[in-house]
Amino acid sequence: MNKKNIKTRKKKSIKLNIKSLMLYIILSAILIYILWTIYNLFKTPTNVVMVENGKLYLEEETIGYIIRDETLVQGNNYKNGIVQIKTEGQKVAKGETIFRYYTKGEEELQKKVNELNEKIDEALANEKNIFHGDTKVLEKEIDSKIDNISQSNDIQKIIEYKTDIIKTMMKKAEIAGELSPSGSYVKELIKKRSYYENQLNSGTEKMIAPVSGMISYKIDGLENTLSAKDFTSLSKGKLEELNLKTGQVIATSNEAGKIINNFECYIATIMNSEKAKEAKVSDNVKLRLTNNSEIPAKIEYIFEENNKDRLIVFKVSKEVEELVNYRKISFDVIWWSYSGLKVPNSAIIEEEGKPAYVIRNKAGYLNKVLVKVLRKNENYSIVSAYTNSEIKEEGYDLEELDASINISLYDEILIKPKIDK
Repeated sequence: MNKKNIKTRKKKSIKLNIKSLMLYIILSAILIYILWTIYNLFKTPTNVVMVENGKLYLEEETIGYIIRDETLVQGNNYKNGIVQIKTEGQKVAKGETIFRYYTKGEEELQKKVNELNEKIDEALANEKNIFHGDTKVLEKEIDSKIDNISQSNDIQKIIEYKTDIIKTMMKKAEIAGELSPSGSYVKELIKKRSYYENQLNSGTEKMIAPVSGMISYKIDGLENTLSAKDFTSLSKGKLEELNLKTGQVIATSNEAGKIINNFECYIATIMNSEKAKEAKVSDNVKLRLTNNSEIPAKIEYIFEENNKDRLIVFKVSKEVEELVNYRKISFDVIWWSYSGLKVPNSAIIEEEGKPAYVIRNKAGYLNKVLVKVLRKNENYSIVSAYTNSEIKEEGYDLEELDASINISLYDEILIKPKIDK
């Protein structure tokens, strides 16, 4: 190999090494930059936030006792157990029969009635050529009621359909009995059935709704203790003495029922926050229930306890039927809620004698933007833009303030800006 080829190879080797070194340096620089960026990201989180639409609440959680306008309905035979004629939650009018008590020996009497029903059906099934126009009409009615039962999920409706079917079947039996060869036998069965049915009905104690409202069988014995007629008897001590569990569902009674005013109820609570101490009768607020429903409420009554606690009674006219299941619940009192442009409090700068403002970052250019703070809680504020007339009314000049007033959605603003910079 001659000297010329050796020199050529050496030159190529040197160039390759130089290129490899440069590539290594470039890759190392990129890696160092990436690592430095990540380090700075974690060391100093981003200080820019975007203006968004939002909603703020001033709220607090508390425990409340539900007070209803409810009328207890209980008869003399309450130990016998009840048969619901009107089902839980059904609306009833004054004077309607809502439930009845079982009679003495009812099970045995009902068994005899059912046996006679079967004998009547068997007797008629064995008869031929007793079809009559009236019986055909009754058969259609029975078929229609059976179809209604199969399509209904309403317990009360199903009970009514079954009662109608039995009545219609008895009408059919009476007509068929007149036309059948064994008519006297069918008549005798119907007579016996009527006798036992009369015994059932004569010994039944039926309970009538004393007022109109919604029927409920959830009885806890506090219907008269927690009365909507008089709040002056309420106190923190009295409520705590009830020893109720929060969120416990009231058990269904087999001895009594009650009629509830389904248009409104009340929730009594004990509070001692600053906002609660500022509250006044007739103030309107919102309550958030455990099902996340936010319902309007009005302060109906306030009582000052000796230890600076306040007993506050809220009146509500929504979700009344949902609250029937409970006597003591947890809920949130929303003193106020406000919607609009939402910004962190840490982005708002307030200087004495001047309007509040934020620092907006627009394509790297920073400028002051005046904001009118409408509502604020611990962490955020709802703000709006000033108008020129509002600024003038407050005695300021935009040029002297070196600021603009056009804060808007999706603006980028600085968090904790350093004013000296």
